[in-house]
Amino acid sequence: MTTPGGAADDARSSADGEPDDFVTAVLAVSWLLVGISTRSVEDVNERVTLTQFRTLAVLADRGQTNLSKLAAELDVNASTAMRVIDRLVAGDLVSRTENPASRREVVLCLTPAGERLVGEVVVKRRAAVADLVRAIPTADQATLVSCLRAFTAAAETAGMRPAAPASLGW
Repeated sequence: MTTPGGAADDARSSADGEPDDFVTAVLAVSWLLVGISTRSVEDVNERVTLTQFRTLAVLADRGQTNLSKLAAELDVNASTAMRVIDRLVAGDLVSRTENPASRREVVLCLTPAGERLVGEVVVKRRAAVADLVRAIPTADQATLVSCLRAFTAAAETAGMRPAAPASLGW
């Protein structure tokens, strides 16, 4: 079997012990998934930018939140998050309301239109990935699932958390 980089599947390691074939295969798949993600947002590009969509996806995953938590999740400063939210509020994709428990806090959440937009993109991503999975021999699918779960568990053990869960089609 040959990996995406063209090397024989012999699990060789580089001088520093890094498993070259595995790393090459994971990087190739990551680029493939980035392409799928990018194409899935192309149809909504007239309504939102990629940054705005990422914000919508985080809100879809986390539910209602305040600006500082959203900014932290997006790894941007609060003023940058506020500019993105202003545009999404103007597009009726996000609502901004006063928190009844703390009038100093503003709560952000998706509007029904924002939920629909995220849903459209998720459906496209899931369909594209499903097409690829169907092309994998059935006998190899269980092995792939096991390997992907191990990879995800290793990331979680290392303290990494995806920007949005798999249920959202990220």
